Amino acid sequence: MKRVWLVCLFLTILSNYAFADDSKNLEAVNVSATPIVEPTKQTEQTVFSGLEVTKQGMDLGGTQAQTSVYNAINILPDVSIENADSSGLYAEGTNVRIRGVRGYLGAMTVEGIPNYGGNPMGPRDYIYNMQNFKAIKVYESAMPASLGVGVGNRGGAIELVPLWPLKTTQFKMQQTYGSYELYENFFRFDSGNIDKTNTRFSVSYSYGIANKWRGPGEIGPRNNVNFMLDQPVGDVFDAKVFFNYNFVKQNLYRALTYAQIDDTNLDYNSSKTSVASKDINYFGYNHGDFQNTDFFSILTIKPTNIFDVVLKPYYSKENTHIWQGISPQNIVQKRTRDIDRKGIIAQFDLNVNHFKVSSGMQYEVSNMDIYSQNYAILGDNLSYRGYGVFATTGDTYIKSPFLQVAFEDQKFKAQAGIKYFRFNDSASQGYVTSKTAPYSLVRAPDLDRKERLYDIWLPNVGLSYKFSDEFELYANYGRNFIRPYAYMPLINLYNTNRQAFQKAHITLNDLFDGYNIERSDNIDLGARIRGSWFDLLPTFFYSKQKDLLTTVYDPRVKLNYQQNIGKATGYGFELAFNAYVNDYLTFFFNPSFTRLTYDNDISYQGSLIGCKDKQIVDVPKWLIKSGFIVNYDKWQFIPSVIYVGSRYADAGHTQEVASYATLNAQINYTLKNIYKMHELKLSLQLNNILNKKYIAVINSMDDALAGNTSFYPGEPFNASLTASLTF
Repeated sequence: MKRVWLVCLFLTILSNYAFADDSKNLEAVNVSATPIVEPTKQTEQTVFSGLEVTKQGMDLGGTQAQTSVYNAINILPDVSIENADSSGLYAEGTNVRIRGVRGYLGAMTVEGIPNYGGNPMGPRDYIYNMQNFKAIKVYESAMPASLGVGVGNRGGAIELVPLWPLKTTQFKMQQTYGSYELYENFFRFDSGNIDKTNTRFSVSYSYGIANKWRGPGEIGPRNNVNFMLDQPVGDVFDAKVFFNYNFVKQNLYRALTYAQIDDTNLDYNSSKTSVASKDINYFGYNHGDFQNTDFFSILTIKPTNIFDVVLKPYYSKENTHIWQGISPQNIVQKRTRDIDRKGIIAQFDLNVNHFKVSSGMQYEVSNMDIYSQNYAILGDNLSYRGYGVFATTGDTYIKSPFLQVAFEDQKFKAQAGIKYFRFNDSASQGYVTSKTAPYSLVRAPDLDRKERLYDIWLPNVGLSYKFSDEFELYANYGRNFIRPYAYMPLINLYNTNRQAFQKAHITLNDLFDGYNIERSDNIDLGARIRGSWFDLLPTFFYSKQKDLLTTVYDPRVKLNYQQNIGKATGYGFELAFNAYVNDYLTFFFNPSFTRLTYDNDISYQGSLIGCKDKQIVDVPKWLIKSGFIVNYDKWQFIPSVIYVGSRYADAGHTQEVASYATLNAQINYTLKNIYKMHELKLSLQLNNILNKKYIAVINSMDDALAGNTSFYPGEPFNASLTASLTF
């Protein structure tokens, strides 16, 4: 009944309110009075090489975009977002692909400072409150040389732009209630300028919790604290400080097999049975806690109008524990991630006449203790059985100098840059666990790994020409990469089949000899066109990707494992189109077409899997994001639809996952300058209004074979109501 009432409200407002106008700008994709998406670049660049989602665009993501970076950029064409849960609170339950490449193979930064971890390798998109940011920049092809690389950017690069402390005092309070007992609050206080020092700071806190939409358990509580400080000293010096702490506990969702994908209510069991093979699926044995702390400062020294120096020291800490039932061993495994990263980015900028020159260096040292421990199920209790895999770790190092040169006159713009990436991976000593109590560690030299050096040169070039205020053409080229990853799957496979490898005189280090840097060369050709009633931003893209992590068959041990030998080719187009129908209605239409295919077949169990020229796993050819923005007086109404084309769950294309479309809506009511309040805003978010059943997440490697993929269904109809007060 609640859903029927909400849909009726949706249709009533649609039928009773008219439509809104918008301003038009060649360099902005406008779908309201303020643009939600616009071209972007770094300050040292002259040619636009990415798209920026503005604060208004982030708000279109609704409730789930408040605590998830990926959901906040879902308006962009050719960005595929998959959610196991729609609350936005669920850690590591959102997959993203940018132009078909998995997002965890990409970079995420805050003001250019990298955010990433291991197992899984890649960004942590769930650790921020997006109310503390004013924009998100997304680069899909040519990457700005100044962005901190982290582990790499083959899957694109995302830069978050903080909403630094305001110059005036302000207090914001936001409360959200929604389906499945979703509850969230958010508070932020901005001090404004303090006395004559112009010191200003902001502090925020948020809390969130919800029930899982399928099966027993909760998502949360999630607690987030953020502190920012800005201290200018005249026009010569400015110091900014950023601190973010996030902690979330959650019960996990159960992954489905391909045979189970129609049973969208299947999840973990609500009670124990004292049978190990069943109790690995007890919800109390499948949970995790995720703790992340990030601290950095930005020190800007500007002695003249043409020269400045920027220093960005940073520190990041992750402490995560995930418990999960494992078959066929019928044990519970605890996975631990204890990660420390510290580093500095130094940048020097020079602006002379028509030229911009920027050079700098990133240096980082990190230590990642990642290991697993096993527990046997004995009746109603767990009994410790030692480490699954244990290896010593040492410090690893990133050294990455860069140089960027850009030119600009009235019509012609050009830029070129080069970055060198050098990663020193540490040596490691391996251990196994004794077979009897107290399950102590025993040295295993065949599990040792040698120290390794990985490096790559990363050029970028961009050109654009502005024929008129209405028409501009541009082209970009960039080489992207990802350092070696997926260490734990290879280590686990070796450890499970250790006797077979030892008999063949193969060590774990021999397997790691086949690991290398993945790389891609990318070209964009695009235009920015503005008519009297529309904006049009078409982009054609092409990429050649090589040294991809790909399954090989080793006849010496009759086993499959991954090595960096694969190749793929990608091409397609994306479009941001906005039509200003009349004074009241704006229509947006953001389609994309992507072909990302294997260049060769894959060897498996002594034979070849015919995947050459076939679409890579989980990559839809078509994505369409479309809708209207309707404004009338204090009301705003935004109906939208997202269409995701069919995908395949295996490299041989034997398991197809059907296409789907979801109808969503957002209804906002805003009052300004009421009593002592600056603004009161009420927002009703309606997701999956037609209650479509679909598979949202396909969890797999790009070369996954049938039976090696897991699935998570999308959430049925859900709604949330948010009240926001600004004083």
